[in-house]
Amino acid sequence: MDDVRLKIGQRIKDLRDKTNMSQKDLSYIADLDRSYIASIESGKRNVSIVNIEKIVKALNVTLNPT
Repeated sequence: MDDVRLKIGQRIKDLRDKTNMSQKDLSYIADLDRSYIASIESGKRNVSIVNIEKIVKALNVTLNPT
């Protein structure tokens, strides 16, 4: 289970870094707490699908892997 959380967290961090967005910026746009974003990126949080959708929209990416 931890492996999935780490993979998701790392992917979010990579996408955020790619857009030069800070955790604070992402949290503001996604309407989530900055510490929550940090805990997702570190793999400590089991993020809900609803919050993944908020993050995806804030990063302007899709959930489609292709």
